[in-house]
Parts: sequence; C-alpha cells; structure tokens
Amino acid sequence: MITASPQPAPPPSLPAPAYSVRSARAEDAAELAELSRPFVRSGALRERSVPLYAARAADFLVAQAPGGGLIEGSVGLRVYPAAPGEGSGSVGVLYNFCVAGHRQGSGVGAGLLRAALAMAHARSLGALFAATTGGGGLFLRYGFAPTTTRRAPSSWVRSLDPR
Repeated sequence: MITASPQPAPPPSLPAPAYSVRSARAEDAAELAELSRPFVRSGALRERSVPLYAARAADFLVAQAPGGGLIEGSVGLRVYPAAPGEGSGSVGVLYNFCVAGHRQGSGVGAGLLRAALAMAHARSLGALFAATTGGGGLFLRYGFAPTTTRRAPSSWVRSLDPR
C-alpha cells in the first residue's frame, strides 16, 4: 500500500497524448468491466459487476481513444470521510486502475494518475492511498510512498484481498 499527499503533478514535457481523459458515465459500465477483465483474471483487480460500475461511474476517470473510441484505461477515486481516530479531513483511495495491454507504457496510466491527483487536490483530500499487486513504480514516480494500513481508511483496509 502506498500513499501520497495530493498535489498537482508537474506537466510533462511530452507530445500531446493520443487519448483524452474524462469522467466516466454510467453507459461506460460494460466497457469498464471488459477493460478490467484481464486484470481480474490475473488477480490484480477484484471482479466488479456491470451494474456496480454503472452505480459508481462518478468515481471513475477514463482514458479514451481519439474521436470517442474505446476506453483504454481507467482509475477510480473513492473519497472516505475521516472516521474517529483516523485523523482529520477526508482521504481518497485510488482503485481499479488499469490500462489496456496495447496501451501500457504509452503514458495512458501516467495521464490518468495526473488527472486523479488533480481531482484529489481539487477536493482538498488530506491523503491519497492505493494498493497494488505490482511494484508501484508509477505511483512512486508521482510522489506516493510506502505506508502501513494504519493510516488508510479502516473500511477500505478491511475490504482488501489479503493476498
């Protein structure tokens, strides 16, 4: 598990991306489930139903191919109010962060993470958490640092897969 204090990421000195980042809509639910499927099979993500994606669409940012093409990446940002004994202010959790295999390494994940950090900053979140089955290199490059579960929202920690 890693955490960061939400700060806007510095703009990259890269060419314009071949995708756009936008808020997800309920009608994106089936595509979000399909995008997540390979990650669910690998054990990196929890399986979520199409109705759940539709109900939580407001949590998600998506990276979409030019011209309204396919969704090529997604990340959810869930806000948790501070519970008694968990510090002051709301915190966020990034979840269901995935990028289509053919777009990995192309900057889609970094673009989604920058947008999620900007959203967390705009919401004045005190901290931002993520859990990953990988090494977390992208998170570390954007200011996240390893932490313990003690600092994270307890309801989220209880929901994590112990593997």
